[in-house]
Amino acid sequence: MGKIIGVANQKGGVGKTTTSVNLTYALTLLKKKALIVDADPQGNATSAMGIDKNKVKSGTYEVLIGGKPEESVVKAKYGDVLPSNRALAGALIELVELPEREYILRRALEKLKDKYDYIIIDCPPSLELLTLNGLVAAESVLVPVQCEYFALEGLSDLMSTVRLIKRKLNPNLEIEGVVLTMYDSRTNLSMQVAAEVKRYFKDKVTKTVIPRNVRLSEAPSHGKPVMAYDYASKGSQAYLALAREIIERNKKG
Repeated sequence: MGKIIGVANQKGGVGKTTTSVNLTYALTLLKKKALIVDADPQGNATSAMGIDKNKVKSGTYEVLIGGKPEESVVKAKYGDVLPSNRALAGALIELVELPEREYILRRALEKLKDKYDYIIIDCPPSLELLTLNGLVAAESVLVPVQCEYFALEGLSDLMSTVRLIKRKLNPNLEIEGVVLTMYDSRTNLSMQVAAEVKRYFKDKVTKTVIPRNVRLSEAPSHGKPVMAYDYASKGSQAYLALAREIIERNKKG
């Protein structure tokens, strides 16, 4: 039975979608069956996996309002995707009125767990109902943290939310890891942020650090994960290393 990992950080621009997409594809390259669930109305993960989000007829939105998840999964060039489309933005309004609305995605993904080793949920960059659904559905949460000045701002809010969800809605939710992104070893700032994150989260910080890398920035505009765009790049090798680390951590668990 597969493991469901939510990738979340309420702060935008920290590499959340980049991590979701490239971790999913790296797991696939490492011979694991992986699915990415795009729970963000912006649909960037869908685009980065090579799918035209404007042509998506059935995806996360349809699943949330009662569709069959297995009918909405797209077998894309770079892996299996439960895609996002414009309609997902309207799900917030529709979900509010539904009973046990926090558990809708969880129930849907339970039907897919047996088919995958890993299901990665790309949550929106905010603490609202779609993110709540993602974290209630997940068994663990992977938190990308950008190595910049405001990186730790809001992180305590996210951790408070995780603790609240664990206490009230999903007692099995754990921290999968905290991954440092956009790391530049030439700057004191990156090293200072890394030291602060490690001081706070200790062994929850992944050994793998994602460097600031131009190929990582370029790949989404080509509708590709970075490994399909430039396999030899530092960004590609970092995400392959992160995928290996996640696999190894879950063997121990």
